[in-house]
Amino acid sequence: MSIDFDLSPEGIATVTINRPEAMNSLDADHYKALSDAWIEVRDNRDVRVAIVTGAGDKSFCAGADLKSVVTVQPDWADNWLTQRDQLLNRGLEVWKPVIAAVNGYCLGGGVTLLYGTDLRVAAEGASFGLSEVKRGIIAANGGTQRTLKQLPYCLGMEFLLTGDRIDAETALSWGLINKVVPRAELMDAAMDYAARIAANAPLAVQAAKELAVRSLDMDLVTGLRMEAMVSRTLRETEDAKEGPRAFREKRTPEFKGR
Repeated sequence: MSIDFDLSPEGIATVTINRPEAMNSLDADHYKALSDAWIEVRDNRDVRVAIVTGAGDKSFCAGADLKSVVTVQPDWADNWLTQRDQLLNRGLEVWKPVIAAVNGYCLGGGVTLLYGTDLRVAAEGASFGLSEVKRGIIAANGGTQRTLKQLPYCLGMEFLLTGDRIDAETALSWGLINKVVPRAELMDAAMDYAARIAANAPLAVQAAKELAVRSLDMDLVTGLRMEAMVSRTLRETEDAKEGPRAFREKRTPEFKGR
C-alpha cells in the first residue's frame, strides 16, 4: 500500500498513487493515505505547487476499488463525521495549485480527483469516464456536483449519464484538460507548469486560486469586495515589495511566501 510523496527543493510536491497492480484504484487505506498527502500539501509551507499522477503506464486512477468497497460493512454514524479523511475533491480546501499528470485510465473516482485539480496534462492514449451509473451507483466525491461546473451542460450530462469513456483528444476538445502530450513527455509537461507556478509569489498564487474558485459561488459585488480586501492585504507582504524591487533591479525575484 503506497501513496508516494516527494518534495523538490523548488517546492514542487509530487503525489503518486502507487498501486499499479490494481490500476491505481483506491481502497479505504489508500483513501486515508491520499487524504494525509493532501493535508501535507496544504500545511507544509515549503510546498508551492503539487502534481498528482499514477504509478506505471496504464492508469492514473481507476477510482474506488469496488472489490474492497462491497465487502465493507457501512457504519451509518460515519455520515456525520464530515471532517474526517477529507480529500481534494471532498471538502478539503487546498489553495496551492494542483496539476494532474494523467498517464492512462482516469475513471470514476479518478475523474472526480481530476475535478479537484487546477491544470491537467494527459498522455496520448489516456481515457476518461464516469462509469458509476453502469454499476448502479453515482459518481460521488463531487462527481454529480462538479461535472456541470466544469463542462458545458449537454457534454456534462453525456459524460455523467451514459457512463461512456472519452479519449484524451475528446477531453481536450471539451475543455476537461489543458493539453495532450506523448507519454514520454507527460511528467516534463507537468513539471514545466509546476516550475512556472513555483517561481511566482506563493501567497499571491494561493490568493488568486482561492478568489477564482470562490467566485463560482459568489455574486460579482461580493467577489469584487473580497478581491479588494485580499489585494490590500497582499500589498503589505514582503513578497509584494520584493517583486517590484527585483523588477527595478533587473533580477529574478526571491519570493519567500511572507
